[in-house]
Amino acid sequence: MNDLHSAVAQAISLVAAADPTLAQIVLLSLRVSLTAVLLAALVGLPLGALLAVARFPGRGAVVAMLNALMGLPPVVAGLLIYLLLSRAGPLGALGLLFTPTAMIIAQAVLVAPILAALTRQVMEGLWEEYAEQLRSFGASPARAVPTLLWDGRFALLTVLLAGFGRASAEVGAVMIVGGNIEGFTRVMTTAIALETSKGDLPLALALGLVLMTIVLAVNALAQGLRDRGLRLA
Repeated sequence: MNDLHSAVAQAISLVAAADPTLAQIVLLSLRVSLTAVLLAALVGLPLGALLAVARFPGRGAVVAMLNALMGLPPVVAGLLIYLLLSRAGPLGALGLLFTPTAMIIAQAVLVAPILAALTRQVMEGLWEEYAEQLRSFGASPARAVPTLLWDGRFALLTVLLAGFGRASAEVGAVMIVGGNIEGFTRVMTTAIALETSKGDLPLALALGLVLMTIVLAVNALAQGLRDRGLRLA
């Protein structure tokens, strides 16, 4: 018990002192996860909205595939991206393996289906509500997508939050394609796993404390923005 108390005290000290190693890991984690969510949103949000309003042969299969990809095992995604970026792979010449860019790609691949599937659910409700009005203005389903995305922007904050939570908690895929290289590709989740296995509980606890604080802060900010938007609506 004394060891645990000592580890917690040291962890708090590391956070309070803004330990350079801790800060470097946290900043890299935020850069990777936020960039991945942004890239995934550029693909997932329009795709989800388009699936909500469009009707075409095979739509049900596409929706089912998206829902299935929400549960894509991270290690499988990491392995596929590893094969693509390895020297023998089709993108090996780019030299992206074991870099933060590879980690961003892995997280974006995992997050994009989640954003697309959840966006489709949100947009279907809005489309049912505004379809007749938009059609009266001559808007086709494809042209209605930007309008629906803007109108549902506050609800989509929750969708983006789910994507950020998935990205920031990822371990397997980023470990495979990033290599967990100290000072270069080591992020909070991989560092927690490594330091725990090494028995360095203070650093692992400090990283866990920071990660939880970030997730709670992002949740609070998103909820605040959504509440403010609903009041202004």
